[in-house]
Amino acid sequence: MPDRVLIDAPYIDQSGAYPTGCESVSAVMLLRFLGVDITVDEFIENYLDKQEFEQRDGELYGPDPRKYFCGSPYDDESFGCYAPVIAKALDKVLSERTVRGKASEEACGERMPVYEVVDETRTPLPQLIHQYIDSGMPVVCWACINMREPVIGPEWRFMDTGEVFTWVSNEHCMLLVGYDEKGYYFNDPYEGNGLIHYPKAIVEERHCAQHMQAVAVVRKDGERKN
Repeated sequence: MPDRVLIDAPYIDQSGAYPTGCESVSAVMLLRFLGVDITVDEFIENYLDKQEFEQRDGELYGPDPRKYFCGSPYDDESFGCYAPVIAKALDKVLSERTVRGKASEEACGERMPVYEVVDETRTPLPQLIHQYIDSGMPVVCWACINMREPVIGPEWRFMDTGEVFTWVSNEHCMLLVGYDEKGYYFNDPYEGNGLIHYPKAIVEERHCAQHMQAVAVVRKDGERKN
């Protein structure tokens, strides 16, 4: 194992405009790394599935975070979303941009790479490192804000089924970009943290606390990224 592996990926700060938009910001950092020209606002407004909350007979009803972003990334009182939502949004972006690339292939002289989006939830971090980081590909990864302790709650009922759901607070999403013997490197969009190193054990604990969620992409055409 090398002493350190670190991928140079674009950084975006979520502060101000996207107080609960860590998942979208992390996804856009990955897209920009892949060469996709997209803004965070375009991602949120055109590709991210969102649903608001409502009160019914004194109880809070809201979305399933596996299907929708819970609230709005522009709202500091909102929550977030889980890996399937980001995987679906990334797939929509990459499918659209790939189609555009094929349509303009003759004019541009080259074809945009084809990527497959993979929901890597429940995949241990060491395996993500081996499978993606060692191959030069960053990974969208869930843990906790500044590696704080997870907090259980609040609860709400799902809009469609009435099932009671419990959110794990301090949920946070970052772009995993590297590792060394002592820990992991992230492009962390929270409060301008930038490229940050967190100790291995605490990252793995917080990753587990947030259901071991991660989303990655695999290049399908066999060509090396420029």
